[in-house]
Amino acid sequence: MSATFEPLGSSIPRPTLASAALPPRVRRVLEHLYALVSDEMSRQLEAMLGEFEQQLFKHADLARNPAQQASHLETLRTTRLNRADLVPRYLALVESGLTTIRDPIGAPLESDGTAPAFRDLKLVDHGEVDEALLLRTIAARQESRAGLPLLLLGQRFGVLAGQPAFDAERLPVGPYALGKILSDAAHALQISAEARMHLYKVFDHQVMTGYAQLVETMNALLARENVLPSLSFVPIRPRAPQRQEGTRRVVEPTGATASAPQRQRPMTAWPGQLDGSGGPALDNETFALLQQLLSARRDMVGRLRPGEGAAPRPTLTRDELVNALSALQDVPLHQAPPRNLTDVRQTLLAQARQQRGEATFLSRDDADTFELLDLFYSEIGRELRSDAAVGTLLNRLQVPLVRLALQDRGFFVRNEHPARQLLNAVAEAGAHWIPKDESDPQLNDQLRRAVDHVVEHYDGDSGVFENANRQLQEHLRSMARKAEVAERRHVEAARGKEKLVLAKRQASEAIDGIVSEQKLPRFVQTLLSQAWTDVLTLTLLRSGEESEEWQRQLEATREIVAAHAAGQTGQVSGALGEDIEAALTQVGYHIEDAGAISRQLVTGTTVHDDAASRTELALKLKARTRLGADDAPAPKPAERTPKEQECWRHLRTLPFGTWFEFDVGDPGDVVRRRLSWFSPVTDNALFVNHRGQRVGEQSLDSLARQVAAGRARIVTEEKSRLVDRAWSAVMGALGQLVGHNTPSEAHA
Repeated sequence: MSATFEPLGSSIPRPTLASAALPPRVRRVLEHLYALVSDEMSRQLEAMLGEFEQQLFKHADLARNPAQQASHLETLRTTRLNRADLVPRYLALVESGLTTIRDPIGAPLESDGTAPAFRDLKLVDHGEVDEALLLRTIAARQESRAGLPLLLLGQRFGVLAGQPAFDAERLPVGPYALGKILSDAAHALQISAEARMHLYKVFDHQVMTGYAQLVETMNALLARENVLPSLSFVPIRPRAPQRQEGTRRVVEPTGATASAPQRQRPMTAWPGQLDGSGGPALDNETFALLQQLLSARRDMVGRLRPGEGAAPRPTLTRDELVNALSALQDVPLHQAPPRNLTDVRQTLLAQARQQRGEATFLSRDDADTFELLDLFYSEIGRELRSDAAVGTLLNRLQVPLVRLALQDRGFFVRNEHPARQLLNAVAEAGAHWIPKDESDPQLNDQLRRAVDHVVEHYDGDSGVFENANRQLQEHLRSMARKAEVAERRHVEAARGKEKLVLAKRQASEAIDGIVSEQKLPRFVQTLLSQAWTDVLTLTLLRSGEESEEWQRQLEATREIVAAHAAGQTGQVSGALGEDIEAALTQVGYHIEDAGAISRQLVTGTTVHDDAASRTELALKLKARTRLGADDAPAPKPAERTPKEQECWRHLRTLPFGTWFEFDVGDPGDVVRRRLSWFSPVTDNALFVNHRGQRVGEQSLDSLARQVAAGRARIVTEEKSRLVDRAWSAVMGALGQLVGHNTPSEAHA
């Protein structure tokens, strides 16, 4: 950028927007933009400093010797003393950068072709080079993630400056400028170069993770300020390839294709089971089309970056690249692996530069492979929990995967490629829809072994991935079998509970039908609706309504009701009393309580026929746990809306085993549950987790309301596997960016 930052402690006044020689409208727009950026960055920088201090304290606590501990504590003390100076200085430098957007661009110095004199050469501190390289790597990563929004922001800054569009490196609020400003402002902390390197890493994690969203917000603000309010990227669309006649596809808004509008099939497979949901296998023509999309994107970026020539550049040969990757793969485990493929590529190119003494680049095909895999990994990362321990395993797989992808294009175009299956298994173990407390230590251990096997043994032989994946898939199938067994037990228990509810309902209806309009003593009505209902319920469960036992109990009920209604309880046979007492003991009543209830039903008296005896018996009945007591009828729900009614009807057509995703906690947090069973009679639904463990029950009515409100979703086969969703997102993003048909459509 064109702003020049004065050294620490300089008395040179910094330019401000209020004093800048800018048109009033441009000044007003920049002031609004600065207010937005300063508010967001001040909060993030304060959080960064807090995290930096916490990490310094941890490092001091874990230091191996007193000298290291003293160094960390001294850095912590100095940071706390000077931290108040960093944020104001940072924001002042941001403001000064905004004031200079209309300064003329300095012309590059022309070389006369002569070698520099010895007096013009100087030594450069390794720390300065390392700091600049780290900040540039962070900026390059953010430029890759927010490429299109940065291009649009550069166009708008060009309008404000009255100049050609700004590229990412010239933007005063671009990733490169923000890193450079941090480098200048960090000197206010008066800490060592090593500590500043650590600070930059915290800056990357704490501040720059939300940079892409900040760029989107800045674009929205400038659009509201009428700075290119209708700006959008409309690329030149290349001619679509010829299609065979007679093939008709329906293209959905997302770029996916379908033969006709219809509901997608729900996913019912357990994690690790292959149910043919991976979609059609793609071919090598698809990879060629992907290369065309990447090439079109590079050409588009090149047109918006004036000055980038097409001069031939020295490139690494495939053998040199593979050998360098092999050496990087052999890095010991205790050394942190590169965080993403951009870091891997930068590391390889830096090593090549040291060896050759000049800048070296990747060939177009190899660069495409790196870029596709990097985009693939980025999409996978969006679906992982922030605390997922599998992130380390995914990072360790990067180098073997890029080596494989350089030699085997099938990794990109075959949905069931062993390496993709392995990658999917590792990624799904840390998916955001699996709560941390439901993670499986045994599975994590198997994943670690599979990744270790690949990292230690892969040297160009794809069979290494097949062996690792074969053992892992066997473990996943074993987990699926165990989950099915556990689920079956819960389903059987739920079915038994439903039978109990239905039997209890039928018993109550039978007693109500017999009593009808008969006037009975209130205490007798209580005994019939509680104790005798339990007897009829158990009889139904054991013998069924067609049995003689059920008919005999109904006849006993009629005799009891008739005797009490006519006031002729003394004429009831003693055999009936014995039968009632025996039946009550079978449902769990104590022999004394069963006898008291029997006498009350048959003769209308207890042993001591007084109010105290009846009160004592009533208290015992109330305290006793009855059959199905935990299944109290739910209150009648409110009437469903037309959308909720449609969802409810659709839910009743779903197969058992359908997976759902439910929103929980913060926005974006979801949990995946399996609808193991539901009753069309009671409307009750049973849910288990991915290990077959019961996690709850609810009514289909409640589930339908959640689906209608968007708080619950059916997981479809097309979106079941994490890697397939990530790859579809990559292809869709490339297709939308360059205005081309997606590869899946072209393949159709």
